[in-house]
Amino acid sequence: MTTNRSMPPSVVISKLPYPDVREAVDWLCRSLGFKERLRIGDHRAQLTFGGGSIVVTKQDGASSASFSVMVRVDDVDSHHERAKQSGARIVSPPADYPYGERQYTVEDIGGHHWIFSQTIADVEPKIWGGILFE
Repeated sequence: MTTNRSMPPSVVISKLPYPDVREAVDWLCRSLGFKERLRIGDHRAQLTFGGGSIVVTKQDGASSASFSVMVRVDDVDSHHERAKQSGARIVSPPADYPYGERQYTVEDIGGHHWIFSQTIADVEPKIWGGILFE
């Protein structure tokens, strides 16, 4: 599996929405010992804790999911095809993003969102508005 600067090294990454991303990041780092790895504007941040990672996102009132899980895969298109063939509800089809990832989102039977992500390029975070701290 290829890694890049825009994605944390973990294979499974929880995405936790908060009304105020900066306030949440400050609290998680100060109170629980997380370390900010990457800041993306005021709407997203990646935090690490030991060998694990989380993504803190701006809470979206349109989504019914209280959190989502991101999973890094080697081939997002074949994974998407498998999910689609099994009848899974695809929330968003595979798409390429400027931070070097190809991702799609599926909703499971409990209403939880799963984002499957494949690294397709190693893009310097400052090109797409990120600030890398490590």
